[in-house]
Amino acid sequence: MRLINTLINGFKSALSWLNVPRLWGIVWRVMLGAVVFFVFLTVLLRYVDPLFSNEMLREKLMGRSVTYEWVPIEKISPHLVTAVIIAEDGRYCYHNGVDWRQMEQAWAQAWEGSKKPRGASTITMQTVKNLYLWSDRSYVRKLIELPMAYMIDFIWSKQRQIEIYLNIVEWGPGIYGAKAAARAHFKTVPSRLSKRQAAQLAASLPNPIVRRAGRPGPYTRKIASIIYKRMANARPWVNCALK
Repeated sequence: MRLINTLINGFKSALSWLNVPRLWGIVWRVMLGAVVFFVFLTVLLRYVDPLFSNEMLREKLMGRSVTYEWVPIEKISPHLVTAVIIAEDGRYCYHNGVDWRQMEQAWAQAWEGSKKPRGASTITMQTVKNLYLWSDRSYVRKLIELPMAYMIDFIWSKQRQIEIYLNIVEWGPGIYGAKAAARAHFKTVPSRLSKRQAAQLAASLPNPIVRRAGRPGPYTRKIASIIYKRMANARPWVNCALK
């Protein structure tokens, strides 16, 4: 009987501790702390180059090899900057981190039951995902991604955004960043990437594990050719990212 009373009293104490106002208070403190941390980290990364991304850290923890070495944007071929913007985010210079026009089109395609709805993640949103969040698709991640994309676009210049993106994006199994990609796929350095090589790297980005930039299949070559042609008149669309 004494044991039962002890259990009942313990249960009542637990319920008392887990009252709704107190629980919400804890949740709000955790959320506020996370916001402050990410704002501080984003301001810091405006001036300091990241040592790794969340995606790289996850790969390391899973025991997989990661090849990564930072390279400043001055040592990255303008062809690569142009090709990636054309391929991944054509309105990069004209939005504030989120492209609602593309989002509406993607939602419309998804609503109509399209098997392959158009992607709507901007370069800024992809940077948020790669740097801070996780890669698995979920509505929770998208809800976090949107305000963080606005925050990054407000704190970082467009040049800084593309610089970090090109340094942390995956370009093959364990191959992160422009320097590792240039070496692995073309045995060169980022500053010497040709227009054709840049187009092939950009064409591989939606699925760099399957699409090989250095040895592209027919479909990847086709996409690369489209990107290559569009690069000729791309200057007004990429001017904000080029020095």
